[in-house]
Amino acid sequence: MKAFDISNIELTKYLFFTGKGGVGKTSIACATAVGLADKGKKILLISTDPASNLQDVFKQPLNGHGSAIADVPGLTVVNLDPEQAAAEYRERVIAPYKGKLPVSVIQNMEEQLSGSCTVEIAAFNEFSDFITDIQKQDEYDHIIFDTAPTGHTLRMLQLPSAWSTFISESTHGASCLGQLSGLEERKEIYKKAVATLSNAQTTQLVLVSRPEAAPLNEAARSSHELLLLGIRNQLLIINGVLQQLDKSDAISNQLHERQQHALQNMPQELSNYPLYAIPLRSYNLSSIANIRRMLYSDSLVGEANYNPIAEPRGVDQLVNDLYTSGKRVIFTMGKGGVGKTTLATDIALKLTALGAKVHLTTTDPANHINYDLAVKAGITVSRIDEAEVLEKYKNEVRSKAAEAMTAADMEYIEEDLRSPCTQEIAVFKAFAEIVDKADNEIVVIDTAPTGHTLLLLDATQSYHKEVERTQGEVTGAVANLLPRLRNPKETEVVIVTLPEATPVFEAERLQMDLQRAGINNKWWVVNACLALTDTQNSFLKAKAQNELVWIQKVDQLSQGNTALIAWRNV
Repeated sequence: MKAFDISNIELTKYLFFTGKGGVGKTSIACATAVGLADKGKKILLISTDPASNLQDVFKQPLNGHGSAIADVPGLTVVNLDPEQAAAEYRERVIAPYKGKLPVSVIQNMEEQLSGSCTVEIAAFNEFSDFITDIQKQDEYDHIIFDTAPTGHTLRMLQLPSAWSTFISESTHGASCLGQLSGLEERKEIYKKAVATLSNAQTTQLVLVSRPEAAPLNEAARSSHELLLLGIRNQLLIINGVLQQLDKSDAISNQLHERQQHALQNMPQELSNYPLYAIPLRSYNLSSIANIRRMLYSDSLVGEANYNPIAEPRGVDQLVNDLYTSGKRVIFTMGKGGVGKTTLATDIALKLTALGAKVHLTTTDPANHINYDLAVKAGITVSRIDEAEVLEKYKNEVRSKAAEAMTAADMEYIEEDLRSPCTQEIAVFKAFAEIVDKADNEIVVIDTAPTGHTLLLLDATQSYHKEVERTQGEVTGAVANLLPRLRNPKETEVVIVTLPEATPVFEAERLQMDLQRAGINNKWWVVNACLALTDTQNSFLKAKAQNELVWIQKVDQLSQGNTALIAWRNV
């Protein structure tokens, strides 16, 4: 792979960086922006990452309008807050109707605008202003977005009913489409924004991944979704490739071999794009000086004295607490790639060894190896096949709707069933039926509902209304689920993260989502800690030392209930 050297790559006016949380897209977007500004270009960098620490990196306050960076002449940074943008958007949509419509109608509107779809739409609302602004096109050589709009958002914008009057006239609303009800006046701006995104002469989509299977698969999924929408000018950056290989050190060898195996077996479609590499760094990219170094091969290890953690709390202590406190429903929650599937299996095996009757379930199609271990240990297992439960749910809706609806209404229902939220509803229904097994055994679930679905679980119980709206049925299992999840004597959520900035910030947001939904979380797990290994590689020692600040932060967030797992070659 060639190094990602901006001096040798022809870059377009607009650059959109996308990838899983924690792969380094914000750092690479910053490094690209700073590098281009250092070459005399005028650069506008726009971040919509709510966990962004750009103010710390650039050592100055930032806002949503644009701040010139004192130490980087030519660079202006816009730090958007999508949560705030969503709140402002909600208020803008609802305000004209307050005092004119019944309170129940206003509450229903607020429910429709409470999910993560609204945050995505609000973020795209902000994107569209920057990508269609003629003055900014003339003022800046490059406009860099550190988080691209998702395929989810763009698909919503392309559904025909999104721009029909049916939304405002409908008595039963729409799932994701309801989020678009205040955007009719911006239809032309959105069309122009989507057209610019798909114009290969003006826009490049930069897929960012780590040299690991999960983020590479995610990059391939994102790429495929965006290809279907006509966004074809894509390139791939592999961030964090180990270069300081020490053949005498077992950990260094194992990490190198695992990375190479993932790269050699990456999804075929990714090999069609220009491919670039950025070396693994041992230091935190928390200053302009380190950001400037990121895109260049250097030997910087960072000054650190390696002090391995003494007597860390491990998973055994976590499991003993779950067992003695009588928990019946146990989730492992976290972003993809943090190891929650392996941890869920480990928890199930350890509970079984303590004498518990356990059921283990997942929506992860790749979890067959761990399941073999579980079955041998006498654990009952199940999988939720997302495609299967989605089709089953759609057929239920069609069957019930056909009894009472006209052909025109059925066309609308069909379109609504194609909305991206429908799969979440279908999976959630299947998931509720499995949780119902907790009456007779401990249920361990390794793939939890998304933050979007958790918001649907909030006090309004809008999930139930959503099911009814699409002519589905609220089963007893679904009706019982929210009280069960909110009962701290029965349910425990184990938040899983990695000892790095972005995974910890994202896990902290997950904890806040859970708290808003009234769901208890006591335990955290920090996975893949180099600080618990006996590596003798000086580079990996420095990286291990830099993990400690994130382990300490998690310990604070969990009030001391943190279990650590050493990095292992799995």
